[in-house]
Amino acid sequence: MEYRYKTNGVCSQEIIIEMEKDIIKKVTIMGGCAGNTKGVSKLVEGMKIDDVINKLKGIPCGSKGTSCPDQLAKALEQYKETYN
Repeated sequence: MEYRYKTNGVCSQEIIIEMEKDIIKKVTIMGGCAGNTKGVSKLVEGMKIDDVINKLKGIPCGSKGTSCPDQLAKALEQYKETYN
């Protein structure tokens, strides 16, 4: 299943997540710092949704109060609320 999430408060604009049950198959973060977003995307592939949320939730970027990793956690939380 593919899930799209519009980010808020960060440089990236959208996160596209491909999942199979509770496993993340692929993450594409549109915009943001290319090296960091590609790195985060590769690191979470094959992980369980809850594990990624626990690792990334609350990570800030400067004084923004959120970050692309935090937005990924929020996207996964919203996915769980919508589809579970």
